[in-house]
Amino acid sequence: MSETQSVEMWFDPLCPWAWMTSRWLMEVEQVRDVEVTWSQMSLSVLNEGRDLPEDYLDLMERGWTPVRVIAAARKAHGDEVTKPLYDAIGTRLHLGGEKDFRAVTAAALEEVGLPAELIEAADTDEHDAFLRDSHDRAIGLVGDDVGTPVISVGDVAFFGPVVSPAPKGEAAGRLFDGCVLVAGTDGFFELKRTRTRDPQFD
Repeated sequence: MSETQSVEMWFDPLCPWAWMTSRWLMEVEQVRDVEVTWSQMSLSVLNEGRDLPEDYLDLMERGWTPVRVIAAARKAHGDEVTKPLYDAIGTRLHLGGEKDFRAVTAAALEEVGLPAELIEAADTDEHDAFLRDSHDRAIGLVGDDVGTPVISVGDVAFFGPVVSPAPKGEAAGRLFDGCVLVAGTDGFFELKRTRTRDPQFD
């Protein structure tokens, strides 16, 4: 009998590519003996102090809302609320095309049965240390020249995969096998090519 592999994925709910990767990992869970832990990182934290275009700076400022609320929910109700809350937020953002992050997050809290007052965490840095600890664990594995998502499988960690559409069934399993294989090769750092399509959420 093969041993269950522990997989951890770090996401920011704003990132459409992380959303694609999370949908892929859900497929992997169906065809490989893996158990996924869902953890937070933050593009708002990652981009602090960087010289960014004004519109992206605005996005990063607004991006504190969902990550802070998820962090508050995790602290109050345990890690098991992370994935349902991510799913509820991400569905509204990426499939629904909603833009009001506060409204999206409030609706997601209601959907998963969490207290409405958790939305107040968006307005305070009270839970930022908790969020940053999770973020820093991911960055410590792969370095700060990448973004979200980050995945670790045992002692192997990597950024990505960046893929669209998310492979399904055995195709998802083969991609997982390949990612773990190449990322586990000593001295291997990067494969990349220009993206020719946007995230395909269907």
